[in-house]
Amino acid sequence: MLRLLQIEFQKLWLNRTSKILLLISFIFPLSILILSSIKINFFGYFTLDLSETKIFEFPYIWHVTTFFIAGFKFFFAIVVVSMMGNEYSNRTLKQNLIDGLSKKEVILSKFYFILAYSVVITLVVFLITLSIGVLNTPSQDLYLDTIFSGSEFILAYFVKLLTFFSLCLFVGVLIKRSAFALGFLFICFILELILYGLFRFEWYNYEISNEVMQFFPFTSMWNLIDEPATRIVSLHNPSDMVVTDYPVYWYEFLIAGTWIFIYIFASYKLLKRRDL
Repeated sequence: MLRLLQIEFQKLWLNRTSKILLLISFIFPLSILILSSIKINFFGYFTLDLSETKIFEFPYIWHVTTFFIAGFKFFFAIVVVSMMGNEYSNRTLKQNLIDGLSKKEVILSKFYFILAYSVVITLVVFLITLSIGVLNTPSQDLYLDTIFSGSEFILAYFVKLLTFFSLCLFVGVLIKRSAFALGFLFICFILELILYGLFRFEWYNYEISNEVMQFFPFTSMWNLIDEPATRIVSLHNPSDMVVTDYPVYWYEFLIAGTWIFIYIFASYKLLKRRDL
């Protein structure tokens, strides 16, 4: 495992574009630090201070941070898709096979990289979230049970990243050119949104649409971390909001995990049949 991971990292680090993309991807999570300190003055009438909304306090910070940073995953897709695209354009994939790597080891090296990549990004998000929460939560509320209440969203964020990166890997294997692969990924996302709208329009039933769509690729990732906006609004106006279900359920992890297996297995089968 370490040997395959080292080979993959070395190829990425020696590629200038990939190296820059990797470094930038670790800067994006820091944007939540800027968000937590932002204050907007509206022509002197009032000042919007996001820290006063309690969204940066425990336990809400875990939900807010993971949802917000998850929005950058489409930039992270560039790293993973270009990782596979460079293999074809630079012919390093064929060279690896000549040097003795099997096609199975090639796919495993990619998977080990996206696994390690997901772990490191998640760790960065965890530390940033913990720091922001400690700084913004009143000292009298800083108990271990309060601090780590809601931290399951960090695990959900990790699984969400790994599932998305596995999908990117599959698309990168399927379509050799990075630009076309990214375009295909975006089209699939739009088509799933349209399909979701058609389901709701046809059945006029929100619950049935959700029951069906929870098994679809992008929806299964979305369900891991629901939007926190209504939760924050209901925090300040509990009488005006309908209670929304926010917990992360075990079956949502199971669905996402199944997709991870499908993407990696399909990537291997596709590469195995392809004549390089």
